[in-house]
Amino acid sequence: MGLLDSVLGSVLAGQNQQGGLGGLGNVLGGMLGGQQQAPQGQAGGLNAGLIAALAPVLIGMLANNSGQGGLGGLLDKFTRAGAGDAANSWIGTGQNQSVSPDVVTQALGPDVVGDIAAKLGLGHADAAGGIAQVLPELIDKLTPHGQAPQGGLGSSDDIVGMLGRMLQQR
Repeated sequence: MGLLDSVLGSVLAGQNQQGGLGGLGNVLGGMLGGQQQAPQGQAGGLNAGLIAALAPVLIGMLANNSGQGGLGGLLDKFTRAGAGDAANSWIGTGQNQSVSPDVVTQALGPDVVGDIAAKLGLGHADAAGGIAQVLPELIDKLTPHGQAPQGGLGSSDDIVGMLGRMLQQR
């Protein structure tokens, strides 16, 4: 089981005890506060706390009712930023192609990345680097059969439920 699986398992267990994404946010806030953060601009130092803090933000972005347009909207943004092949690899059954923090910023926009950074108390580079590492793996896990669901991934609660079921099967 990878680091994302472990963190999501802990997060989802805490979410079940706390109830809803509000409780999930509280659990994640506590986890982030207790973790040592990566040095400014060095996403390679990604830790469990940063993954845990990014997970609900990214889940919210992947939800159908998000301002980002859900999974389809995010994929379109990466395609327009010139990273369509990489984004499609996250859904496919092959190996995930990586994207740079700069591509994340270009695809999502500097304001969105800046808002995420501010919400999590991170620098812009750390937020973009974390997203670049977590988003491909998260999308990969949410599309295990190599195809995006026709109607999108559903609500944030639907996505959390999907991840919980996947982790229970391991």
